[in-house]
Amino acid sequence: MSTLETNGIRISYTDSGGDGRPVVLIHGWPLSGASWSEQVPALTEAGYRVITYDRRGFGASDKPDTGYDYDTFTEDLAGLLELLEVTDATIVGFSMGGGEVARYLGSRGSERIHSAVFAAAVPPFLLKSDDNPEGGLTPEDVQGFKDGVSNDRAGFLEEFTTNFFSAGDELKVTEAQRQEAIALVEPASTTAMLGCVEAFGTTDFRDDLEKIDVPTLVIHGDGDAVVPFEVSGKRTGEIVKDATVHVVADGPHGFNVSHADELNRVLLDFLQR
Repeated sequence: MSTLETNGIRISYTDSGGDGRPVVLIHGWPLSGASWSEQVPALTEAGYRVITYDRRGFGASDKPDTGYDYDTFTEDLAGLLELLEVTDATIVGFSMGGGEVARYLGSRGSERIHSAVFAAAVPPFLLKSDDNPEGGLTPEDVQGFKDGVSNDRAGFLEEFTTNFFSAGDELKVTEAQRQEAIALVEPASTTAMLGCVEAFGTTDFRDDLEKIDVPTLVIHGDGDAVVPFEVSGKRTGEIVKDATVHVVADGPHGFNVSHADELNRVLLDFLQR
């Protein structure tokens, strides 16, 4: 792991280096960049320059008291790309990481970006409202996440990681893999976890998605019990111009682990575009 300072904080990252086209992997909540362990070897072996990083508040990155909103997350990402001199990159966002992909392209444009991937991602807009009846979360659901983190973090994570890796009430990973995910959450600050719940639960990315002008892959499990395909992946695929949509059969939210071979194959095929 290395660190760089951007947007007033230190971000922890890994960079495989090399001359290959960059692939930047943006992790989900409440994990860290290490959650991409099943993808990094396949991508590096295929010749890509692979970059992962820990979002502010998570992993080994700084844990400030503020800045847990998508505009700030996007500036963190922009600083990382600029300092590492990344251009012609594919940015891959898993779960809440899809929010950075959407907001970056919506606000910063595609000058540095070759293509984009939304994997089990939260856009276009999770919160149910009068103008978003298709959303998947009520305000009470968002508060329930916060209460779980605040009142019984360990108990909440036990249930959450089970749902994270389950489809149709069946755990799709080994117990050891589920425990590895719980361990990745250990360094996360509770402030960051709570701020990110508010961010991914209430941010509207619909305008951002309409501005995307690069090749885009949407990949989502049809058994996702955390961010259902119908709520997010399906709608993102309908909004983004000429998006390619791949549905992982019987895939849970955490299909990057349970169906790693399928994700890697589809991702590598897409990266050739």
